[in-house]
Amino acid sequence: MDPRRMLRSSVLAVTAAGLLLSGCTGTDPSNSSSVSTPEGGGSGSGTSAAPVAELKPYYAQKLAWRECGVPGFECSTLKAPLDYEKPQGESIKLAVARKKATGPGARIGSLLVNPGGPGGSAIGYLQAYAGIGYPAQVRARYDMVAIDPRGVARSEPVECLTGKEMDAYTQVDQTPDDPAETNRLTTSFKAFATGCEKRSGTVLPHVSTEDSARDMDVLRAVLGDRKLAYVGASYGTFLGATYAELFPDRAGRLVLDGALDPSLPARQVNRDQTAGFETAFRSFATDCVTRTDCPLGTTSVADASARLKEFFAELDARPVPTGESRELGESLATTGVLTAMYDENAWPQLREGLASAMEGDGAGLLALADSYYERESDGSYTNLMYANAAVNCLDLPPAFSRPQDVEEALPDFEKASPVFGRGFAWAALNCAYWPTPATGTPHPIEAKGADPILVVGTTKDPATPYKWAQALADQLASGRLLTYDGDGHTAYGRGSECIDSAINAYLLKGTVPQDGKRCR
Repeated sequence: MDPRRMLRSSVLAVTAAGLLLSGCTGTDPSNSSSVSTPEGGGSGSGTSAAPVAELKPYYAQKLAWRECGVPGFECSTLKAPLDYEKPQGESIKLAVARKKATGPGARIGSLLVNPGGPGGSAIGYLQAYAGIGYPAQVRARYDMVAIDPRGVARSEPVECLTGKEMDAYTQVDQTPDDPAETNRLTTSFKAFATGCEKRSGTVLPHVSTEDSARDMDVLRAVLGDRKLAYVGASYGTFLGATYAELFPDRAGRLVLDGALDPSLPARQVNRDQTAGFETAFRSFATDCVTRTDCPLGTTSVADASARLKEFFAELDARPVPTGESRELGESLATTGVLTAMYDENAWPQLREGLASAMEGDGAGLLALADSYYERESDGSYTNLMYANAAVNCLDLPPAFSRPQDVEEALPDFEKASPVFGRGFAWAALNCAYWPTPATGTPHPIEAKGADPILVVGTTKDPATPYKWAQALADQLASGRLLTYDGDGHTAYGRGSECIDSAINAYLLKGTVPQDGKRCR
């Protein structure tokens, strides 16, 4: 398992998008005839906003759009301050893409989308799914827009390791059994952090979620929208909520799907996720044991859980071949299993991968793990995991400061998940060695004065447990909770007509579903 909070939208089907935000208060986000200028922002917990005058050049810039390889899409570059406290200093270039509203019907405005991560490419998501797969009536009336957050993909990406170094990193034993293995794990964390500082030291202190939220406001103004319309999934919900906190008067129709609870410290976030993946695995196991091809047995969920834990221990002692130079050990196998928890449509693939691995062929589980890490066929990696660590370690103080802290917390994590608890606990140690101190702190987000904000939660979501959506909806002064009773990570665009119609109605008409509405 990778030592970072797994807050991504589905990696197996690009169908994990966000939902939609609440109704508007009678103002359409497209009703803007002039470019907005900054007004300072709300009550964010990080860096203070720069004086209005010093940011005006950024808010007044014009984007030069060009074709960018995918038919129907245009790309451009947005400039923003590298450091919002020093806006007259160095700037950063951020990649932007859009697909114009197709009609019929009057254009409403721009709809920004973010698939989560942190570290997921919003532009890649727009071009692969949102710009072509969102409901036709939404694409007809909105310009579909994406900005790769700073440090991500096309926006001055954080870089840390070579492909070979990353291969080695993903195979380090993350359930150490003795001091020597603990030392190897902490050494790998330190080497990862050192690589990030060496290759990306300039941008590393300036990739917080608050920085990216401020970038979104610059983009909103440059696009000519008076208010932001936004669909954010997974980590994208924290980005959207942070925007609403900073700029409540500019928060329009915001949809936060697969929500985070911003009030939680990092240790609790990791512990809650441990329980979330346990819930998802038990749902998988409940289905698996009813099938004759279940590699974990056909008796009970408890027996399936015990068999998987036993299998991981076997791989820890004796990795199996995969048909290439990398073997399948416990760490990669765990990541492969967890990957399939994001989307129940991957369960058949997981059953097959587990069965093959138990017979000595680890290729199937390795493929699942590679899809999570975004490892390319040539052995290179996207910068997803590098940006993921950079943002997470800047947004919250570390969960643990030393290995002894992890050891003391192990019983609590193993209670949350007998199968995955040890790995999640040790994974949470990575930010202890991060070269840049955290600038964010856990705190509730109220966003007083914002239009109604739609928060969406899935009851068996592994990566963003349902109680987080409940908590965020309660914290937000204008929060409205929409619930999907089901499996998988996020809800919009994943097969529920009830969910999709509620979100579409909000985006198109500003109609807010009844608070607490539930869908199956």
